Amino acid sequence: MKKSYRCVIEGKVTGGNFQSWALATAQELNLTGWIRNIEGNKAEILIQGEAEAYAAFRERLKTEAPLPEIKDISCNVMDYDKVHEHFEMRG
Repeated sequence: MKKSYRCVIEGKVTGGNFQSWALATAQELNLTGWIRNIEGNKAEILIQGEAEAYAAFRERLKTEAPLPEIKDISCNVMDYDKVHEHFEMRG
């Protein structure tokens, strides 16, 4: 089973094309999962894939993502019983 990671990004996550960036970056790195906006100016990302690809995604998240105001980025390995076949935006 693929490793799963959950990231929560806090800051200005809407109106700046962040979800589209995450989708394109995940697809480029062959990661699967999803991204969605959650309460309180936060985005939640579930990422599944190889550890090296996840590390590259996380680094790009910090250095390339179109997020003008980041308050916090937290990412952790998680147990997740579903395997996603692609990466999608959930709203």
